[in-house]
Amino acid sequence: MGLIVQKFGGSSVADASRIHRAAQRAIAAKLKGNQVCVVVSAMGDTTDDLLAMARQICENPPKREMDQLLATGEQVTIALMAMAMHAQGHEAISFTGGQIGLVTDNSFTKARIQSINKQRIFDQLAAGKIVIIAGFQGVTPEGDYTTLGRGGSNATLVAIGAVLGADVCENYTDVDGIYTADPRIVKNARKIDRISYEEMLELSGLGASVLQTRAVEFAKKYNVPIHVRNSQNENEGTWIVAETATMEHIVVSGAALKMDLIRVTVKNVPDHPGVAAKIFGDIAAANIVVDDIIQNVMDDNTANISFTVEHGDMHDIKRAVDRLVTELGGDTCATFHQGLAKVSVVGVGMRVHTGVAQRMFKALADAKINIQNITTSEIKISCIIDKDTADRALQIVHDAFGLGVAGG
Repeated sequence: MGLIVQKFGGSSVADASRIHRAAQRAIAAKLKGNQVCVVVSAMGDTTDDLLAMARQICENPPKREMDQLLATGEQVTIALMAMAMHAQGHEAISFTGGQIGLVTDNSFTKARIQSINKQRIFDQLAAGKIVIIAGFQGVTPEGDYTTLGRGGSNATLVAIGAVLGADVCENYTDVDGIYTADPRIVKNARKIDRISYEEMLELSGLGASVLQTRAVEFAKKYNVPIHVRNSQNENEGTWIVAETATMEHIVVSGAALKMDLIRVTVKNVPDHPGVAAKIFGDIAAANIVVDDIIQNVMDDNTANISFTVEHGDMHDIKRAVDRLVTELGGDTCATFHQGLAKVSVVGVGMRVHTGVAQRMFKALADAKINIQNITTSEIKISCIIDKDTADRALQIVHDAFGLGVAGG
């Protein structure tokens, strides 16, 4: 007997008929002799609708209260899913994050999972029931609702799979798997059959929205295979697994686009030890993730420090940086440049192949797309560009590496 954890995203449970289809998939897995645990998202656009409603009430809602609101979406789905399974003649039981002891820290809207009480889940599986769990949510040690950030149901999926020792985590969505680029932008994008945890980590962090970065981190740490599949068909999807030697033969596995970035530049910073630590320590304390850090040292013993953040963090980063500017004093000031995007290519084959950066830069240059910042790692290259050129840039770099259907 195997143990399978399935997750159904919002589009896969958008209405009653889709909830019944998702229930049928879980029941089919159980009838094959498996124990089955199901993680679900809020139905359709529920989370977006709740966000919009909150902002009609308050321009900058308190994060604790936002989580109180957003956690209700998944609670509706788990109950309806359990009802669908009962209607089809199979026992099921639904749990919120708090009911299975999914405890997080108190970083509201971006909480991180600390522990899960797996015994309650095992008890119900042993009783022959399908266990249905609300994704995207948990509770603090004090009992306050928290949410795990955009795509947080994926983190729930893999965390549950890890603590239960699942044989596989099946992530059902509205696409056939992981593509070489976003197929909504790049029409000749090709489905990838297998991709390494490390490549998927980079792609997720660089804007690929199929899986949240923390979900892939869990999978890699606990070696839990993830199968990304389409909930509307039986096709084989994409397997996310540990790296194999054959993966190095593929120089670039995929391209990604991250939209709506802001570049923050703190100018005339005193150039002496501890200042950068102070700046980024204060930003980290505000629970803001930064990327693409660049420091330029001037001749007058000052420095300019630039970094990017997501547009959704604009309110928080401006408050944190304005406070830093006041504390540093002197001629220190800050600018905020909006309307940016980041285009990237990723592949473990970069470790053993040369010329990847030159190929990407030349493709963008030939298309007259200006590169503003460049960041690299062992298996990725990213360029900051104007948002207006973003979709075209993604198509250009995708084609430059022959990633599409036509390029094989």
